[in-house]
Amino acid sequence: MKFLDLAKVHVRSGGGGGGCVSFRREKFIEYGGPDGGDGGRGGDVWAVAVDGLNTLIDFRYQQHFFAKSGQPGMGKGRTGKDGDDVILRVPAGTEILDEDEETVIADLSDVGQKVLLARGGNGGWGNLQFKSATNQAPRRANSGQPGVERVLWLRLKLIADAGLAGLPNAGKSTFLAATSNARPKIADYPFTTLHPNLGVVAVDGREFVVADIPGLIEGASEGRGLGDRFLGHVERCAVLLQIVDGTSEDVAADYRVIDAELAAYSPVVAGKPRVVALNKADALDPEMLAEVRAALEAAAGQKVLVMSGVSGAGVTEVLRALWAEIAAARAAGEAEEDGPWRP
Repeated sequence: MKFLDLAKVHVRSGGGGGGCVSFRREKFIEYGGPDGGDGGRGGDVWAVAVDGLNTLIDFRYQQHFFAKSGQPGMGKGRTGKDGDDVILRVPAGTEILDEDEETVIADLSDVGQKVLLARGGNGGWGNLQFKSATNQAPRRANSGQPGVERVLWLRLKLIADAGLAGLPNAGKSTFLAATSNARPKIADYPFTTLHPNLGVVAVDGREFVVADIPGLIEGASEGRGLGDRFLGHVERCAVLLQIVDGTSEDVAADYRVIDAELAAYSPVVAGKPRVVALNKADALDPEMLAEVRAALEAAAGQKVLVMSGVSGAGVTEVLRALWAEIAAARAAGEAEEDGPWRP
């Protein structure tokens, strides 16, 4: 299945049915009076976050979603049938934006959340509604309200606990493949990863989700390489794992490039807790490894973990460091939901 994280859709709710002008006509009943029914209500357009989806590819093949209009009222006081609703089924983590691509209408971050995108028009009143003591034979009825039509954007931000960041060929996909059930494409050329990948990682009996995004290069915030459009998929992560290639000529410069691109994209992303890992340690001798690690720690200003995605050395320690940050974030979120205790 192809990956698509941005889609444009056209939605329109149904219009209300018109009211009916009718009079009761039966044998031996004189002056039967008005009996025109009301029109049916137009259908709504909803968006619902469902389980089992992680792409918006369905909206590449269908962009128009029009709800049914209500049926007109009929004689003998019969109300027209309401129009059927239309439901857009989207993955959890989908943001719904207005046509300007900036105004957020809804953020469906959890399965089961739903939002009304376009409300159907009310049905018009039949002439039975206008009957009164002074107007016993009204010959008027209301037309139904028109539906609402709008253009919207769907933007998917994957739901993951940890996100991987690094330059192309830093070993992010190798790490994901070695630690999870994901099978990303791995090759020895830049930008092997062209779209985000998700994997479920287990450590010490606990599981969490890791997102691997295409590699960043200097100037990604200005559109170079694949740009920074995929960084939205790590906005919801509790922690970032920044992987640095230990065989690089200047690991400190590599770290600063990614750090600058994260800051240029969003202060929120740049401010997330970060675990820094020096990868491909199996390709370095102990003396060189110690020198490279010291240079990276000086640039990052924090402890650097050493690992090898190929051999698996040090990977468990990295996973434990990620879990510690994820557990802390979850505990903070639960405390915030519970609120302060009051006697």
